Amino acid sequence: MLALAVVSVGLVTWITFFTVPQHTYHVIVVVDSSICAVFALEFLWRWRRADWSWTYPFVYWYEVLGMIPVTSPFFRGFRLLRIIVILVRLARVADRAFGDRVTAAVVNRSVGVIVDAVRRPVTMAVLEEVADVLRRGRYTRNIAAALEENRDELDAMILELVKNDPAVGRVRYLPFHEEIIRGIADTSFRIVFQVLADPRTDELVGDVLRENINQMRDAVREGGHIPEAVDHKLQQRVPPDRTTR
Repeated sequence: MLALAVVSVGLVTWITFFTVPQHTYHVIVVVDSSICAVFALEFLWRWRRADWSWTYPFVYWYEVLGMIPVTSPFFRGFRLLRIIVILVRLARVADRAFGDRVTAAVVNRSVGVIVDAVRRPVTMAVLEEVADVLRRGRYTRNIAAALEENRDELDAMILELVKNDPAVGRVRYLPFHEEIIRGIADTSFRIVFQVLADPRTDELVGDVLRENINQMRDAVREGGHIPEAVDHKLQQRVPPDRTTR
């Protein structure tokens, strides 16, 4: 098993960091898949010896990851996963050389350090991808499309609000007040759509997104956190402490 673990590490490292011919690549896929099958059978055998304890796969979780045949063409685009599997299979080599209990203890103790080391770079990479998607978004068009789709409901709501408004509602005493209220509602819709179609609105949304993305990027890079916004309305509802002595 130690020899198989060493061979598996070598194969995955070979195809991850070096260019291999197509025929050799197919041979590596077959050999690595066979080794993973042997690892799976051995894992099941040891799990059976542990009386099928439900905690066993969680204790030796790194072995479960090591059984993923990452040489398969399906995982060709998952370079980070291949690197993780290389590290996991190195743990398997240590597992066979020094004993599974020693390796499990070392891996479980160091997993927190490993997560802390890769968490920030991974978060930055994901944030950059999200930022790129956000920059290409057409938010004003999406809002306009949503308003147009629900125009009937919004139109009825605006008419109701205008009629119930204490100031504007006085127009009901005027002749043709229904036409006046309808004109107010139509004007409101027209102004909203004009604002959404204005390029300056796109520029405003872009500025807001850019500032928020920069703030999140700086917070992740510095390892800090963004303070929560203060709800001033909630603060006004909470009475001050008037305890007297």
